[in-house]
Amino acid sequence: MCPTSARRVDNNSVDCSPLYVAFELGDRHWTLGFTVGVGQRPRRRVIRARALDALWPELAQAKQRFGLAPDAPVRSCYEAGLDGFWLHRALRAHGVANLVVDASSIEVNRRARRVKADALDVAKLAEMLVRYHAGEQRVWHVVRVPSVADEDRRHLERERATRVQEHTRLVNRIRGLLATQGLVLPVRGDGPAALARVRLWDGRPLPPGLHARLLREWERVERVAAEVRALEAARRALLTGSRAAPEAEAETAARAWAQQLLKLRAIGPTIAWAFSTELFAWRQFHNRREVGAVLGMVPTPYQSGTSHHEQGISRSGNARLRGLAVELAWMWLRYQPQSALSQWYTQRFAGGGPRLRRIGIVALARKLVIALWRYGQDGQLPAGALLKPAGVCA
Repeated sequence: MCPTSARRVDNNSVDCSPLYVAFELGDRHWTLGFTVGVGQRPRRRVIRARALDALWPELAQAKQRFGLAPDAPVRSCYEAGLDGFWLHRALRAHGVANLVVDASSIEVNRRARRVKADALDVAKLAEMLVRYHAGEQRVWHVVRVPSVADEDRRHLERERATRVQEHTRLVNRIRGLLATQGLVLPVRGDGPAALARVRLWDGRPLPPGLHARLLREWERVERVAAEVRALEAARRALLTGSRAAPEAEAETAARAWAQQLLKLRAIGPTIAWAFSTELFAWRQFHNRREVGAVLGMVPTPYQSGTSHHEQGISRSGNARLRGLAVELAWMWLRYQPQSALSQWYTQRFAGGGPRLRRIGIVALARKLVIALWRYGQDGQLPAGALLKPAGVCA
């Protein structure tokens, strides 16, 4: 292995500096940008999307083109997007030091109209990759990549949330179709029988086309509701540890976090499992600022000369967790009214108008998530918070 600090000294020597490669990922083609330093025009290559068999020869050819040793280190990056993390894992498995970059953190031209093309994008990524490894750590934000098991564990709760949204959409469609005939019918388990009994304003039954469509929509509602119940049963099995299959250490940690959160009033299985698998159980936080930042609940001040104002929270984190945190804040006010956090909100925001209360509930949500992190990490119960009675886990 050649040292990474070695450089070319004559025509017969080999440069052992790293090879930098940036990926611009598309659905049909990938654009690769190779470079060895700042100020150098990247060598651009285009390969088929997801064609790893074509990628490795391109890396070898780029090393030869730049005069690098065959075993010279390779450092790469690509923007987080639809391709997920499989490419990151493949690159790491082949010894490539890859970074997954938050696309929204990449600096862009501030002009009203800017030129954008794959060639320009990959050149910009390659330049910033070199700057990052040269010590400019703030040039962009690097995404924390979960393990395969941690990423897989999120699917259950995400699928349940998707099915609940689908159920709501189907029920609203049924209600909308009935509203076109001036009808209001509760959507319950006896839907088909109720549709057969309903009558229009003039006493006639529903038109046959509308009746058939409503029956089909109702079948979809029942199917989705059954899937939601099955997913919730699977979640209960994970929370209680009643699954017959052997458990991984990470799964045990996720369940422990969820069970710890479930001890508190106002927290149910949905919020406990989501915060465990998506936030607390798979990564380490060093301070409260990191916890707030991962949810996008950090201030964004604007200051220029004498102009100074707040632009609200950044909203750069996990949008679904941020929504759950706000929902939890409202539940916390209801079920933990004597806690210090609820008292703080009541004194500062409860007497204000709707806008002030919305601002306050987001601030409470941020404080609450940080308090839950400390509670699960160190066992530090939020001040004034009450636990559920023994044996109650919902």
